[in-house]
Amino acid sequence: MATKDEIVAAAKDVGKMIADTEEVKFFEKAEAKIHENKEVREKMASLRSLQQQAVNFQSYGKTRAYELAQEKIDALEKELDDMPIVQQFIDAQENVNDILQMVSHAISSSVTYEVIERTGGDHLEGETGAGMKNKASKDVE
Repeated sequence: MATKDEIVAAAKDVGKMIADTEEVKFFEKAEAKIHENKEVREKMASLRSLQQQAVNFQSYGKTRAYELAQEKIDALEKELDDMPIVQQFIDAQENVNDILQMVSHAISSSVTYEVIERTGGDHLEGETGAGMKNKASKDVE
């Protein structure tokens, strides 16, 4: 039986493997380009400032000022999204997230499979043995 510490150690090993993938390497390069790009940095700083203003306007009940700030935020976000360098970064981020989701799904599926297998359950039904026994006893009643 595995201990929690062993599981965490194995997870850290998987994390190191993921960090060594082409997707993560590309993400690191895309992130560096984002931080090196003066236009992106300036737009991001403006965006953060506008977002803070919008929060303040909203908390003080200044609806019209909030709406105007939100329009500026939307326009600035679109400008950023339309920049190829930003799109590369977003794509790289999505690719890394896809890997993380695949790993999470693989772990979850493996655990489910093992539990169903060990309890004599039904893989097609996705039920553990205990669930099937309980279901069968209810059907008899």
